[in-house]
Amino acid sequence: GTPQKYDPTFKGPIYDRGCTDIVCCVLLVVAIVGYVVVGVVAWTHGDPRKVIHPTDSRGQFCGQPGTPNEYSLAPPHGQGTTEGGGLTVSPAAPSCPPHTQICVSKCPDRYLTYLGVSSTTGDLGYYQNFCVPEFNPRKASIEVLKDKECPAMLIPSTPLARRCFPAIQAKKGVIMVGNETTYDDGRGRRRNVTELLEGAKKANVVLETRQLAMKIFEDYTVSWYWIIIGLVIAMVASLIFIVLLRFLAGIMVWVMIIMVILVLGYGIFHCYMEYAKLKGEAGSDVSLVDLGFQTDLRVYLHLRQTWLAFMIILCVVELVIVLLLIFLRKRILIAIALIKEASRAVGHVMSSLLFPLCTFFLLCLCIAYWASTAVFLSTSNEAVYKVFNESACPFSGQTCRPETFNTSNVTKLCPDAQCLFAFYGGETAYHKYLIVLQFFNVFMFFWLANFVIALGQVTLAGAFASYYWAFKKPDDMPAFPLFSAFGRALRYHTGSLAFGSLVLAVVQVIRVTLEYLDHRLKAAENKFAKFLLSCLKCCFWCLEKFIKFLNRNAYIMIAIYGTNFCTSARNAFFLLMRNIIRVAVLDKVTDFLFFLGKLLIVGSVGILAFFFFTQRIKLVQDTAPPLNYYWVPILTVIVGSYLIAHGFFSVYGMCVDTLFLCFLEDLERNDGSAEKPYFMSPNLRKLLKKTNTGQPDA
Repeated sequence: GTPQKYDPTFKGPIYDRGCTDIVCCVLLVVAIVGYVVVGVVAWTHGDPRKVIHPTDSRGQFCGQPGTPNEYSLAPPHGQGTTEGGGLTVSPAAPSCPPHTQICVSKCPDRYLTYLGVSSTTGDLGYYQNFCVPEFNPRKASIEVLKDKECPAMLIPSTPLARRCFPAIQAKKGVIMVGNETTYDDGRGRRRNVTELLEGAKKANVVLETRQLAMKIFEDYTVSWYWIIIGLVIAMVASLIFIVLLRFLAGIMVWVMIIMVILVLGYGIFHCYMEYAKLKGEAGSDVSLVDLGFQTDLRVYLHLRQTWLAFMIILCVVELVIVLLLIFLRKRILIAIALIKEASRAVGHVMSSLLFPLCTFFLLCLCIAYWASTAVFLSTSNEAVYKVFNESACPFSGQTCRPETFNTSNVTKLCPDAQCLFAFYGGETAYHKYLIVLQFFNVFMFFWLANFVIALGQVTLAGAFASYYWAFKKPDDMPAFPLFSAFGRALRYHTGSLAFGSLVLAVVQVIRVTLEYLDHRLKAAENKFAKFLLSCLKCCFWCLEKFIKFLNRNAYIMIAIYGTNFCTSARNAFFLLMRNIIRVAVLDKVTDFLFFLGKLLIVGSVGILAFFFFTQRIKLVQDTAPPLNYYWVPILTVIVGSYLIAHGFFSVYGMCVDTLFLCFLEDLERNDGSAEKPYFMSPNLRKLLKKTNTGQPDA
């Protein structure tokens, strides 16, 4: 069908509408198909084991099912870097081989050196567990160490994340490893164990974090049902607050305004009293200009001129607020009436309060698909082997294959050369364009996430618009307004939602790119480049905020009229600009009420959780579970309460915005005649002194 025209004789919601922005709909379908193809290709080539499991020097994984060797062992010296999930040691030059890394079944538990055990049969048998499979015990000790078939030394180690790290511990303030403060480095020198501390510092942080995580997990296992009860209380409190807004919105707004006036009045009185108290005191009549700038700001509080300036500023602010109240009192009353009407609308469409769960579920799917695809793409590289040697060799640094290396010409020309695992990479076309696929993955994540949010907004807007444009509320409303709006959005306006979310996704990807460039340029000294980058970041941040505002109101117009995205955005923008003062007043009033509601709900539930989990409520003192950290369930309840309150108020905010646009359209399109009656509630008509001639009030 053709897009619906902007009909000046419109009296209610248009249900006979056509498809909009079909090109964008087709583009979205094609992009999703391409995204699925990228995911399938990534899942075919990727291997997440590279992130989880360490590898040996041949690129083989340690700790795989059915293999006896679980842990990765690397020499304790050298600069450790994470490469493909295993701990490797970065070579000093391309021709220098990395330290040999092997998979072992158990980490070493004692101090040993190869030179010290090569003459002892018992210890040599134990030492062989930490040598490469090709180790030949008949080989000369110096040759074994030169060919890196065995480590020069072993130190007591503990397993962590399938890797062996030095077992560092502190006893009475003394750093020790295996109850020793020094160790033999395998070359006849004694070293202090503190030299191992820096290399294992990150491992200790991980170990402490793991212990903390285990304690937090234990707290969740004994308190999860109390946390759920706290979140249910937050949900009930949010629902009650929204219902009470129908009766208390006006009272809360006027109390807030009166409190602001009284606080400013007290501020003026306090400044006058301080000004009068300083009269006649030495040094109090010095002017601010003569005093100049002082680092100790308390000096200014001893000047009469300071308090006089404060008093004048507060008087001006007080006067401005009073004048605004005089001239905007009617608009404030309209905002309060719209908020009350929104509470009634939510009461007639109660299912809308649960709809954010659907949006949240779809967003979780988008995040899961993006994250899994990113992991598989980043692990799609193949094991790359290169030629390493200690003497001059023309093949140094070239790629090689371990299966055919011993029979190649390289070993003939360079007898000491080795074919060792270097890193994960690849030279195929797929590997060359991995960065492009990652960029496409990020872009599609933003596009789909914004599409899901847009779908939720246009669905809620359609449901609440059907309430406003029902002349007899709620009799003229559809039986299932939320499901009807959801069906209309998907059937007719997928293209428009794809268009709006595409524009926003482009801006967000640019912002992510700018943040990446800013991160890379932190060490740069080009001040002009940093300044330019900061300006671009600020501009695109403002642009993103404006597009979100424009998209939100465009989706409301799409839900009402069924017009395409550009027409809806243009009509919504100019409609709001023609009523800019009403927009500002309503926005500030609703912001205050939402802030008050979130503060009240999160604060009350958080305080209740604090007194309960710290066992300060005598009635239920024995019911509270024993905890390692009482702040774990308290913070969980506070964060969860905020998210629940935010979800409820986001629905309520969408309802207010939708009814506001419908109200403005109603004023501009209708005149109260029998042909064009007002659809607003009787309270709004009474407030605006509007009547429907020849029509009974709904």
